[in-house]
Amino acid sequence: MAMSANAKEAILEAARLAAQLHGYGGLNFRDLAADVGIKGASIYYHFASKADLGAAVARRYWEDTAAGLDAMLAEAGDPLVALDRYPDMFRTTLHSDNRLCLASFLAAEVEDLPSVVKTEVLSFADINIAWLSKVLKAANIAVPEGADQRARAIYTAIAGAQLIARSRTDMSLYDSVVDSYRAAGLLPQVAKPAKATPIKAAPIKAAPIKAAPMKAAPMKAAPKKTPAQKKAVKA
Repeated sequence: MAMSANAKEAILEAARLAAQLHGYGGLNFRDLAADVGIKGASIYYHFASKADLGAAVARRYWEDTAAGLDAMLAEAGDPLVALDRYPDMFRTTLHSDNRLCLASFLAAEVEDLPSVVKTEVLSFADINIAWLSKVLKAANIAVPEGADQRARAIYTAIAGAQLIARSRTDMSLYDSVVDSYRAAGLLPQVAKPAKATPIKAAPIKAAPIKAAPMKAAPMKAAPKKTPAQKKAVKA
């Protein structure tokens, strides 16, 4: 049972990576089996069809994303900081071999996707927009009536920045586009704490020590010998 569960997880992971690079069409059972190290027919033990596999991959992806967003909000402790970090989620995907967000990739094929896959793909956008809307309201950036609209605009803009950066294999392009969203006011800007300028202490110069002039002790003349002492010397 443990080996079977491990095989299923390995298939899901291999399928996710393949779909992020090649879309739904990249889910080839023979190739996936070779990646995992099992026979092609073994995949059917876990997934009855390519559509079932695609739906499972997309579902796992948005579930993991939802958990990741909630964890990011809890870690940030401030909705404004969480919003500032939101683009990092898409940036991390790009950083992994120039992969595209799975839902964005599959959404480009939405007209050709089986209905079970399409439902899971659309759920990814829904959870992102719902999270953004909730956090925008918590940060008092958007009024309740306009929160969903702005959340949708942010999600679409970030996904678009990822798409254009991937097409040029240029991470810096993603960063510059996201920065332009902040400058335009679509994304809130969080003031970064100013770095304290280190205070350099001026070197302390030791004052030269002046030696006190040495005064020679006055020489005392030897006492004069008495007549008796002189006679004793001569004797």
